[in-house]
Amino acid sequence: MTENNGPSAPTPVEAFVKAINDADTDAFVALFAPDGLVDDWGTFYRGRDRVRDWAGSDAIGAGARMTLLDVSTEGAVTTVRFDWRSRVFTGQSTGIFTLGDAGIESFVIPPSH
Repeated sequence: MTENNGPSAPTPVEAFVKAINDADTDAFVALFAPDGLVDDWGTFYRGRDRVRDWAGSDAIGAGARMTLLDVSTEGAVTTVRFDWRSRVFTGQSTGIFTLGDAGIESFVIPPSH
């Protein structure tokens, strides 16, 4: 369980939250498959180098703190509602994780409507 004290999530999702909250970029990037993807409102970061870029600009480098509020898992897909606090964005969002044998295949933050 991560320090967020929120609902339980699959281990890679828990580790994702922990790496962000611990400001551990190397651990964060290592969670992703080699061709893993972050899709942040339609801006795509594919591959570990680009995931590292996103972590530096929008997450860990922006002082992010993430708390899981709700978790739902069906097969390889986990959808979370989370609270996010950073210098870039503060508020609640939905995140969709697709997990695979090589790590997180994708983390998608769809645009809010």
